Amino acid sequence: MENIQTKKYTLHAHGMHCKACAMLIEHTLSEVSYMKSVSVNSNTHVVEIEISENSSLDPRICEDDNALALELSALLKKDGYTLSVEKQKHIAIWGDFTYAIPIALVVIAVFVFLQKIGLVNLITAEKVSYPVAFGIGLIASVSSCLAVVGGLLLSVSANFAKQGEKAKPQILFHAGRLISFFVFGGIIGAIGSAFTLSVTATFVLSLLVGLVMLGLGLNLLEVFPWAKKLQFHMPKKFALGAHTAKNLEFGLAPFLVGMTTFFLPCGFTQSMQIYSLSTGNFMTGALTMTLFALGTLPVLALISFTSVRFGKGKFSSVFFKSAGILVIAFGLFTILNGLVAKGVIAPFINI
Repeated sequence: MENIQTKKYTLHAHGMHCKACAMLIEHTLSEVSYMKSVSVNSNTHVVEIEISENSSLDPRICEDDNALALELSALLKKDGYTLSVEKQKHIAIWGDFTYAIPIALVVIAVFVFLQKIGLVNLITAEKVSYPVAFGIGLIASVSSCLAVVGGLLLSVSANFAKQGEKAKPQILFHAGRLISFFVFGGIIGAIGSAFTLSVTATFVLSLLVGLVMLGLGLNLLEVFPWAKKLQFHMPKKFALGAHTAKNLEFGLAPFLVGMTTFFLPCGFTQSMQIYSLSTGNFMTGALTMTLFALGTLPVLALISFTSVRFGKGKFSSVFFKSAGILVIAFGLFTILNGLVAKGVIAPFINI
């Protein structure tokens, strides 16, 4: 049998939701010893790989695309992804909305009720309030963005578990995450101040936050394939440091990995970063990002200390649609309240 030096394959990923998913798949596969190159397209779900010669890989697998897909799917299964030779067929499950819409409406009704009785200002005409930032963090923690952060957390924990350390690396990870969101959130706010943003510029940034959230929400509904193209994301190079750092094993490595999560390509995080920039204030930006990070903490803590995994179960489709409706509602509130603050429209809710 001819010795294969390199061979290119085109496979298709299933289970992806966003660009963060693409990055996670790409990085996981790139760590395989016989893998020469990996490229994942988050819009088309196409995975292009190149296999280099390695005796550890059965030559029969190299000659069978289906066998290779199964081999690599075993590495991705823990994160809810699979690979296949066939192109992914998008099937919109509209029946899930029978449950998703009432769930989302109940949550929105609770928000509005708390606003009406004056218990807490969840919605304001001029800004994203801290409770809303926390709420967005809660939604983000159980959305597709969890795949990357949760995967990093489990990876860094696994490295230290081999040395008998379980709780310490996880605590360091969360501490690094919270501190980085406070510090970098404050820096972004201070940068906004340095630019002396005009009222119009602040208004435009607020609208951008709302539009980013609308794109996120439409994507979470899982019924509009074109919505994947609406996602805002930073260049991939800003996020690669987190995946590189996760394999470090010195004492403060988990803390460092936690800090780098601020730069991961999560649309929820980036919408809050844009808003922090518009505040033009160090403390407001810092507290906004910290409250957002605290919103993600409960679910990440469950992942840290239990075997609980979210978003891959029987009711995940209903859950994502419910979350999508809520995110769309947050986006619309942000846009409408920005228009109110600008004086374009009259107030639509007592605030």
